[in-house]
Amino acid sequence: MIKLDRYDLAILRILERDGRITKSKLAEEVNLSISPAWERVRKLEESGVIRGYHAEVDWVGALRGSRIVVEVTLSRHTAHDMRRFEARVSAAEEVMQCYATGGGVDYVLHVLARDIDHYQRFIDALLMEDLGIERYFTYIVTKVVKCAPNQAPAWAVESA
Repeated sequence: MIKLDRYDLAILRILERDGRITKSKLAEEVNLSISPAWERVRKLEESGVIRGYHAEVDWVGALRGSRIVVEVTLSRHTAHDMRRFEARVSAAEEVMQCYATGGGVDYVLHVLARDIDHYQRFIDALLMEDLGIERYFTYIVTKVVKCAPNQAPAWAVESA
């Protein structure tokens, strides 16, 4: 992990907002000359802090699919059982995000399905594969109130 200063954090926030920004505009916004600003970007890329550049696509809007949040609890908590479950959900095209969590449930999945029937067939398949799922709870997303993936909070920049 590299130590980030206020310039690095400012660069990250700007690139997060606009990954297609020009070198000169980025340098201007962080109040550096072009070469030092771009050298910082290169170091952030090489260190893995910047993992890539991409378009943010609203797949639900584009596909008119259903968002579903699923809480999953496994019956056993061995490394083997957890690896097997994680490998399976990582390979599932329906699973957009999966978080291992501490507390009352083991995993929280964000699933995108064509419709509820598609989702139910997906869950049924997971259960038939004997992945050690003890129980699961399904929550249908009716409205997205806030969606800011990977967006740094203001305090992250202010604390540098």
